[in-house]
Amino acid sequence: MHIKSTSSRVRETAGGQALSIGTEAAPKLSRLITYRTVSSRDPRQVRIDEFDGFIDALPELFPLVHRKLSVERVNGHGLLYRWSGSQGEGQGPVVLMAHYDVVPVENPASWTHPPFSGEIADGRIWGRGSLDDKGSLTAILEAVEQLLAEDFVPVRDIYLSFGNNEETAGDTAGAAAALLEDRGIRPWLVLDEGGAVAGHAFPFVDRPVAVVGVSEKGILDVLLSTEDAGGHASTPHRGGATARLARAITRLDAKPLPAVLPEPTVEMIGRLASSARFPARLVFGNLRIFRRPLTRVLARMGGEPGALTRTTVVVTQLRGSSASNVIASRATANANIRVAVGETVAGTVQRLERIIADSSVSLRVVEGNEPAPVSATDNAQFALLEQAIAAVFPDAVTAPYIMLGGTDSRRFTGICDAVYRFAPFRMSRQDRANIHADNESLCIETFGEGILFYTRLLRTLGDRQ
Repeated sequence: MHIKSTSSRVRETAGGQALSIGTEAAPKLSRLITYRTVSSRDPRQVRIDEFDGFIDALPELFPLVHRKLSVERVNGHGLLYRWSGSQGEGQGPVVLMAHYDVVPVENPASWTHPPFSGEIADGRIWGRGSLDDKGSLTAILEAVEQLLAEDFVPVRDIYLSFGNNEETAGDTAGAAAALLEDRGIRPWLVLDEGGAVAGHAFPFVDRPVAVVGVSEKGILDVLLSTEDAGGHASTPHRGGATARLARAITRLDAKPLPAVLPEPTVEMIGRLASSARFPARLVFGNLRIFRRPLTRVLARMGGEPGALTRTTVVVTQLRGSSASNVIASRATANANIRVAVGETVAGTVQRLERIIADSSVSLRVVEGNEPAPVSATDNAQFALLEQAIAAVFPDAVTAPYIMLGGTDSRRFTGICDAVYRFAPFRMSRQDRANIHADNESLCIETFGEGILFYTRLLRTLGDRQ
């Protein structure tokens, strides 16, 4: 006779509840997806009326939130809600973050369901932003709405900070953080999007892993440029601007920056040891012995495993002559760099200069920020997150990690020491691949689990002082 484990029974019970909650709330997320809140550095792609429409829809969808919480506009279209706690301002508040801007859609015809339809079909909510990041925003608001209906009052003040230009690394989140700082407010906990309950994310680990971002890499754009006399393409000479630029690019490609496993990654791997199959369990559980060889293996794998070990450099844009029969007098390339925790922007630029080893190639920092500070995993805040994750996702193992991408939360690290990045949704490998791509969608049951997570998190705040 097969006897189900306790975690399996708990998951089945929670799953039924999550499906019911997700089904009820799905039309709200569906409607919010229909607003084309595309964020772009090209102002022609930004429709302010869609952002206005999104904001105007929120009071109708979440009436109790807008009746009982104060809300103010930040930087034009950012939103900052305040839910007063029972102990007032005596304790540091909790800030729950999300953003409602989305990336553009390249080809709507390639989607199974139109990208801004918000269609509910096949047990999923379809559309751009369902995972990144309107799903989290809607789950937060729905959790607060349900708790308000029960006359629940949190112990701490709760702030909901919703950004409108995260996808372009905009300034709204920074403005919200500055606003709190000016008022003398230092949050006890900040939680933004980031990791998820990832399935099949790690080799030899069968259990889903709830990865909680404790830091994120710095983001740096460096412009490489070379100059030449130019001329007509019928009379070329060797070593022109494009040739020297190409040589610089191939040198960067041939010599990756040094590979190192930072401490948060070491802790992540260690936490996975008990859930890993042999021989990974042996390696993961004995990193004092296997740290160096594991670092080399991950680095050689490239992709996500390789990115865990080093600062990454990739050329994303090239520009030369404006005509096919004209030799370029100036050639440029943009290198997009993700600076590893423990490294700096200045140190990275110096490394690039040494690798290129050509004084005729100039490097200019277009924009960049340092890696985010590392938040602790042995404090009450992380324990609170672990508790909420275990309650809603009992089959998952919780582990810290360093985010490879960037979030709005880095703007809050100056006023809070406990900044974490976690979207409480189960995401398969395909789900993760669909973010910023075609057919982005969110499972209804998964959406319900996210609502349950935020509800549980807010309920248990009083247990963690």
